[in-house]
Amino acid sequence: MPKTLTRCAAAAMLACAAASAWSLDLAEAYRLAFERDATIRASRAASEAGRERLPQARAQLLPAISVSAGRFRNDLDSTQLNALGVPNTTQSLYDSRNDTLTIRQPIYRKALIAGYRQAEAIVAQANAVQERDEQNLVMRVTQAYFEALQAEEQLRLLEVTLRSYRAQVDAATKALAAGAGTRTDIEEAQARLDMAVAQELQARQAIEITRRQLQVLVNQPVGKLAPLDVGRIQLANPAPASVEDWIAQAETASPELMAARAQVEALRQEVERARAGHHPTLDAVAQASRSSSENLTNINSRHVHKQIGVQLTVPLFQGGFVNSQVREALANLEQGQDKLEELRRDLGVRVHREFHGVMDGVLRVRALEQAVRSAEQLVQSSRRSFDAGARTRIDILNAEQQAGQARRDLSQARLAYMLARVRLKALTGSLRAENIEEMNRWLQR
Repeated sequence: MPKTLTRCAAAAMLACAAASAWSLDLAEAYRLAFERDATIRASRAASEAGRERLPQARAQLLPAISVSAGRFRNDLDSTQLNALGVPNTTQSLYDSRNDTLTIRQPIYRKALIAGYRQAEAIVAQANAVQERDEQNLVMRVTQAYFEALQAEEQLRLLEVTLRSYRAQVDAATKALAAGAGTRTDIEEAQARLDMAVAQELQARQAIEITRRQLQVLVNQPVGKLAPLDVGRIQLANPAPASVEDWIAQAETASPELMAARAQVEALRQEVERARAGHHPTLDAVAQASRSSSENLTNINSRHVHKQIGVQLTVPLFQGGFVNSQVREALANLEQGQDKLEELRRDLGVRVHREFHGVMDGVLRVRALEQAVRSAEQLVQSSRRSFDAGARTRIDILNAEQQAGQARRDLSQARLAYMLARVRLKALTGSLRAENIEEMNRWLQR
C-alpha cells in the first residue's frame, strides 16, 4: 500500500490543528482535497479493486468444495410386448433424490500459477498508480492555491499602478490648466490608464477562475486565502546538484515508472497463461454421493458412492486457439515494453526540465528582486528629476510601467520556482509530508 502521501495527509491535518486567521491555507486545502477530491477518491476505489485480484488468484489454488442436491418426481412409462406381440404399458410414479459432495484440489495448473503472479503484478501496479495520483493531488492543490494567490497579487499590483496612473492624469490635467503642461502629457497618461483598466478586468477574471479551480478540489467555497510571505521563501538549488542523479532516482522510485513496470510484468505473465493452454492439468478429486429412489422393481433403494483419486486432462487440439492467444499476448507485451521505454525517456526529459526550472528559478527570482529594487529607485529618481525640470511626465510613466512589469515578473517567477520544486520531487517519487509543511510555512500566519 502506498504510505508516503497517507503520511503526508496526516501531517497536513496536524498542521491545520493550530487554526490561523485565514479561512484556508495550503495545508488545510490539501487536507480537504485529500478527503473530498473526486479524482483521488476514484483512484482509491480503483486501487482497492485492483488489490482484490490477489485473493481471487490465491483462491483458485486452494481446494474447491461444492455440494449439489436434487429432489425429483419421476413419471416412468414402460412398454413391453407380451407373447402374442401385444404391447403392455405400465406407468410408475416415484420419488428420487441425490446428494453429492465434491472436493477438488489443483495439483498442477500452469495457468493458475501464472495468474497468481500476474495478480501480484496487478496489485503492485494498483499501489503505484494510487501513489502517483496522490502525488499528483499535491501538485494540483499546490498549483491551484498558489495560482489563486498570484492572481490576487497581480490584481494588487495593478491597483497600485492604476492609482499611480490616475494621479499622473490628474497632475497632467492640472498642469495644463495652469499653463505648465501639454495635451500630450494628458493623452499619454490616459492611454496608460486605459490599458491598466483592461488589465485589471482580466486580473479579476483570473481570480474568479483560479478560485473556482481550488474550490473544485476542496469541494467547498473558498474564503480568504493565507497570502504568501515572500520573506519566508527559501531559495535553494536542488540537492543533489547533478541532474543525472535526479534522473537515476526517478528511474528507481518514480510511481509512474513503477506502475508501468508492473503492467509489463502482468503482460509477461499473460503470455505464460496463454502458453499454459498447451500444458496438461492435474487435480486431486474426492467425491461422495448418496441417492435413493422407489419404483415397482426397487422399493426404497438407497445407494452411497465414494471415490477419491486424481484427474488428468491433456489438451490435444483446439483449432489453433491457444497459438492465437499466445501471439496476441506477445504483441501486447511488446507494446507494453515499448510504452515503458517511451515513458522512461519522457520522464528523463521532464526531470531535466524541472531540475533546470528550479536552478534557473533561483537565479531568476534573485535577478528580478534586484530588478524591482532598481525599477522602484528609477521611479523615485524620475520624479525628483521631473521636479528639477530634467525629466518629463512620460519619463515618469515609463519608469512606473517598468516597475509594475518587474513586480509582475517577480511574482510569476516565484510561482514557477515553487511549482518546479514540487514537480521535480513528484517525478522522482520523493514528495514527502515535510514538503507540504515547508511550503505552508511560507504563508503568513
